[in-house]
Amino acid sequence: MKKRVAIIGAGPSGLAQLRAFQSAKEKGALIPELVCYEKQSDWGGLWNYTWRTGTDAAGDPCHGSMYRYLWSNGPKEGLEFADYTFEEHFGETIASFPPREVLFDYIKGRVEKAGIRNLIRFNTNVRDVRFDPSSKKFEITARNNESDTESREIFDNVIVASGHFSTPNAPYYPGFEKFGGRILHAHDFRDALEFKGQDLLILGTSYSAEDIGSQCWKYGCKSITVAHRTAPMGFDWPDNWKEVPALERVDGEKAYFIDGSSTRIDSIILCTGYKHHFPFLPDDLRLKTTNRLASADLYKGVVWNNNPAIFYLGMQDQWYTFNMFDAQAWYVRDIIMDRIDLPSSEVMKQDVIDRIAAEDALEDDYGCIDYQGAYTKELISETDYPSFDIEASDKAFYEWKKNKKKDIMSFRDIGHTSPMTKKVAPAHHTKWVDALDDSLESYLHLS
Repeated sequence: MKKRVAIIGAGPSGLAQLRAFQSAKEKGALIPELVCYEKQSDWGGLWNYTWRTGTDAAGDPCHGSMYRYLWSNGPKEGLEFADYTFEEHFGETIASFPPREVLFDYIKGRVEKAGIRNLIRFNTNVRDVRFDPSSKKFEITARNNESDTESREIFDNVIVASGHFSTPNAPYYPGFEKFGGRILHAHDFRDALEFKGQDLLILGTSYSAEDIGSQCWKYGCKSITVAHRTAPMGFDWPDNWKEVPALERVDGEKAYFIDGSSTRIDSIILCTGYKHHFPFLPDDLRLKTTNRLASADLYKGVVWNNNPAIFYLGMQDQWYTFNMFDAQAWYVRDIIMDRIDLPSSEVMKQDVIDRIAAEDALEDDYGCIDYQGAYTKELISETDYPSFDIEASDKAFYEWKKNKKKDIMSFRDIGHTSPMTKKVAPAHHTKWVDALDDSLESYLHLS
């Protein structure tokens, strides 16, 4: 009998997995029976923008962390699909930093072409996954929120592709409970115009702190103060933007920092990261890791060492994204289809140890880029995923890092070279700081 494989999540990672199997089928291979569970009403994961925060329409935790005016904060040349270029999708070479509507359209274009939507059960929330050691099968309990019915089905393999940027890590600071303004996590941030004219405090130095702050600055907030626990981001910020040491407390409308300084604030945005959170998994199947390049207990970054019949996609901290998810998905596909044999448990565990040690030895962000580029190349070399110029992608990331240091508010105006087509992206028709309408129609000059 054909294997049955469950994929949890139809975001970029889950869609990559469906595309990987569909690619094998195109070439004449007999593929497993696939069932993809997606709690949202459409595919795309975080790229499926919603105005909702807190809970979704079904009363479950809202998955989306996407905000209205997001543009890619890394060059598209570092995430391009090897089997479906931006030029193929749009019919022309476009600028290097597309806004969310444009990137979502690109993601959808590939899977629409592949014809895999019928494999996805939308509005279906996985509630429980159990493994039976005697039968070596998984039982998945899921609820369809449209029909309000529960299903239980048996699978040979489970692929967890639910992402790890949807469950906020929200620390407490003294005075939060009495603060009269708004306190929200980046997960619930939707529209920068909400903070127009405000003095804004941002906690954290992650990419979300950098980008949400930039969005609020672009759309007219009065001032931005970013508090850091370890080190400042260190960019050449605008005059109304400052970086300060860690927050100590909030008292009334003032924030006090550990260096004794203080400032008046209207709202607080917590850009304090996310948790790897899998409430549908028992402890014996649940990944427990920090947000790092070498995830704990995952052989080759994807195979759960404690039970190699369950896999995780996209659980690493990320420089590479879409094409790395592809590399992982093709590799997982080939394990399930018996094209790749797994080594002994000892070898798999040592693989994790070695990857963590290699990451710990990295000295800077450029080393991290090289590390993840080499990892992506390693997985691709073991499958039939189309090879591409990883070094060219690395170069785009290097240039991007340097451009941000030169001018944090204009790096999106610079074009990079596609590793697939070798063409240099043109400048966008409007500078990022002036592009207040970032709709697909405006971006592509369709209106």
